[in-house]
Amino acid sequence: MHNNDIWDVQTARTYDTPGTGMFAPDVLDPAVTRLAELAAGGAALEFAIGTGRVGVPLAGRGVPVTGIEMSPAMLDELRTKAGEDAIPVVVGDMATATAPGEFSLVYLVFNTISNLLTQDEQVACFRNAARHLGPGGRFVIELWVPDLRVLPPGQRAIVEHVEPGYIGLDTVDPLRQLVVSHHFRFGEGREAHLFRSPHRYIWPAELDLMARLAGFTLETRHADWSGAEFTAESRSHVSVYRLPA
Repeated sequence: MHNNDIWDVQTARTYDTPGTGMFAPDVLDPAVTRLAELAAGGAALEFAIGTGRVGVPLAGRGVPVTGIEMSPAMLDELRTKAGEDAIPVVVGDMATATAPGEFSLVYLVFNTISNLLTQDEQVACFRNAARHLGPGGRFVIELWVPDLRVLPPGQRAIVEHVEPGYIGLDTVDPLRQLVVSHHFRFGEGREAHLFRSPHRYIWPAELDLMARLAGFTLETRHADWSGAEFTAESRSHVSVYRLPA
């Protein structure tokens, strides 16, 4: 699987779920509020802006937003919500593409750094963020914590979520830190749809070392956008890295 094949027209057209899932107000609003605070009156750059789930409402808060996006299909969906004048976007890979200007905030949300499937690419992503930031600028990453404790020896898959009409499971390669997420959705009778996406998971300590290689230090880490304490039981984290002022 390659990311160019995954984020195609079909995926882009069904990506948005207004009012539910990752688009639910209790999920989205705290993220937008926190990012607006961290921008501190400056401009923001979103890596992998996608259909604008976060970028559009953040721009609506008065934060100048620019995006980098690899998928033309996802960008086409964004353009139904915001024009080039409102949110300029550079088409390219978030690990290497450059956007004009200097930013006070770069952010990468909803596990998207794990779409880069090698450690080298993930380190390059940190360096690309640093390249776009002014002194004292921040790089924010939202990322899940892999729960490999539930995976007994010899078992290769974890059931992540089950609800009527949906089963989500992950197959795991611990040697290469690779996960493939499988999303099964069921309709009437024999109807079923499968969406798969590959990821390279990153432990928080490894993420911090990547940040140091790019000149960042960890400023804060919380379990969610509302500032809940990050603990050993947290399933995800929001980490804020900062360059020297």
